[in-house]
Amino acid sequence: MKLIYQHLLGFFIVILINVSIIGYSEIKYESTQSYENNYRQMEGYASSLGSMAKAQSRNGTAYLSDRFLNQLSFVLRDQQVNIAVFDGQGMQVYPRSAVPIQLTSSVMNMLAKRKEIRIANSRTSPLHPNRTAAFTGVLAPWLYNSKMMGSIWIGSRVTNVERPIQLAKRNLLNALIISILVAVLFSILVSYYQTSKIKRLSFATKQVARGNFDIRIPHQHSDEIDNLARNFDEMVRKLKRSDEEIKIQEKRRDQFLADAAHEMRTPLTTINGLLEGLQYDVIPEGDKPKSIELMRHETNRLIRLVNENLDYEKIRQNKVHLLKSDFNAYNFLDDIRDQLAGNAQKAGNELVLRIPKKMPTYADPDRFTQIMVNLIQNAVQFTHNGTILITGKRLVHASEFQVIDNGIGMNEQQKRYIFERFFKADPSRARLGQGESGLGLAIVASLVKQHGGTIKVDSIPKQGSTFTVVLFDRGYELTKPATD
Repeated sequence: MKLIYQHLLGFFIVILINVSIIGYSEIKYESTQSYENNYRQMEGYASSLGSMAKAQSRNGTAYLSDRFLNQLSFVLRDQQVNIAVFDGQGMQVYPRSAVPIQLTSSVMNMLAKRKEIRIANSRTSPLHPNRTAAFTGVLAPWLYNSKMMGSIWIGSRVTNVERPIQLAKRNLLNALIISILVAVLFSILVSYYQTSKIKRLSFATKQVARGNFDIRIPHQHSDEIDNLARNFDEMVRKLKRSDEEIKIQEKRRDQFLADAAHEMRTPLTTINGLLEGLQYDVIPEGDKPKSIELMRHETNRLIRLVNENLDYEKIRQNKVHLLKSDFNAYNFLDDIRDQLAGNAQKAGNELVLRIPKKMPTYADPDRFTQIMVNLIQNAVQFTHNGTILITGKRLVHASEFQVIDNGIGMNEQQKRYIFERFFKADPSRARLGQGESGLGLAIVASLVKQHGGTIKVDSIPKQGSTFTVVLFDRGYELTKPATD
């Protein structure tokens, strides 16, 4: 069943139940009031007759003459009110009949207790015992000087009493019909309003499934469906960002594969050419040592490319076993500066080490060296005729290291992705040394995270970059690696 029909049915059932409950209560109340008013009227007649009997008393005995009762019955005929009088033994004395009616002992006992008997709906009448028309009335004791002289029965047709009830039923039926019509109209409007929102959600969902992440649903924060629409829009925005990230990653991966193929093709071509030259003896004897050295250099280059990928995968999957210990970082950084000074000089750069001679650090010494080498090489790679400053200082329960350059710098988008796999800040630039695969900084970030440390970058385009690494002391790491 469609949702709009479910809404219609739900509204209809609720309104029908409410109208039914209200109608039943109204009819019950009207019926009670009608019978109660009739009883009071009949009791009033009976009380008046008793008073008249006292007024007409003679010889100390109250009585009602037949003439008076006939006149009274004639007056009340239009109201369809009947009167019957019974003596103290329960025998009917008015109206006279060939077969008088006698009240039962149980009725007489109740009357003797001066209790009025109310008859709600009966098919027999003291006046017309053979008739089947329903009647209602009151049988009241007739007292004179505290002595029960007899009883008076005053009754009327039930149809007269229930006339207001029937009128109330007709009014209720009219109200029910009008309520149903209004309910149907209201249900259609509300259901259409609600289902139109759901249809917009359904359409937007289909658009997202087709890859359209620009779809948005208007909402006013008025109900749960609007909240759902707001959450849907937020989800679509995140999906769009994720889709953009995936496309960027795919683009980087494709670029990486192309660069890797190029980087591997170049040394393999060089090695193959030199091997052919050696095989056919076309390389002079004096150039053979230089050719062998070139082949060794190109082979190391291939090994480095493969190792970088394997190393990154091991680090990313937390398969690196860290052998952390306390050591003096100054000695390691001093060796790294000497090791990379040659590459820096080729680019016209100066490596400056500004660090205390005693710099206690808690980390894996080999991985610490790898982190700093990659950061310094990255600075050398993007700086020409500048200065690369390596600093270090102690913090509270941590050691902080910075690599500061005045190279080309980065914009906000480059800073956002600089630590991600395959990202290259400037793919068009020629690469020196290591780092040309786009994995160097991704490895650095993963290793720092494995150590339970932090890394961040601050950079301004054409002014330079600052990479800051914080390695915490034993027991104060932010995250504990799987193998420590």
